[in-house]
Amino acid sequence: MITADPRVRLLELAAGQGISLSRLSALIGRNATYLQQFVRKGSPRKLEETDRRTLARFFGVAEAELGAPDEENSRDPARKQPRGGWIAIPRLPLSASAGPGAFADEEEPFGAFGVTEQWLREQGLEPQMLSAIAVTGDSMDPTLRDGDEILVDRTPRPPRDGIHVVRVDGALLVKRLETGRPGLLVLRSDNKAYDPIELPPAEVEVIGRVVWKSGRL
Repeated sequence: MITADPRVRLLELAAGQGISLSRLSALIGRNATYLQQFVRKGSPRKLEETDRRTLARFFGVAEAELGAPDEENSRDPARKQPRGGWIAIPRLPLSASAGPGAFADEEEPFGAFGVTEQWLREQGLEPQMLSAIAVTGDSMDPTLRDGDEILVDRTPRPPRDGIHVVRVDGALLVKRLETGRPGLLVLRSDNKAYDPIELPPAEVEVIGRVVWKSGRL
């Protein structure tokens, strides 16, 4: 059963995806306490249309669940389940090092990266499981270069071969993961100047699989 109160519903959706209200506030371009005040203090009284639409598309729900007037939804049936529009993927102020480890403690979005719903469907990706971060260093040249932005799919799954963002000793790294050796994960660089790293699985936290990149020419 879907809760009628948009404030309670927003809390339910955020809890279901494990995302904080401060992160969602940043996603819609507001200060970190904006949605906390909306939920806890009733200020603002209702979400602005653009904020509501962004959040509804992020969670994949109808705008009515977040307080859209009934007449607005009946006037524009597509808003009940947006299709073909743009989805905002949070951009995190992290750097996944392709060389020395880059330590990262702050994970609040500083903006959003727009992709279309059609593209997400074609790729089989869920928007709530995606984050955009930057690459630093040269160890993944020529596949990934310093300054490239990558989309990371954080959908939980067993480790498999491919390019992933991993955390080792608190450092974020982007490496080519190899899983074929029993009791070991191999973190390999595409730049042959870097030696592979071999670690037991317990020492490697696989954050997510790299599914897309962008970068300057």
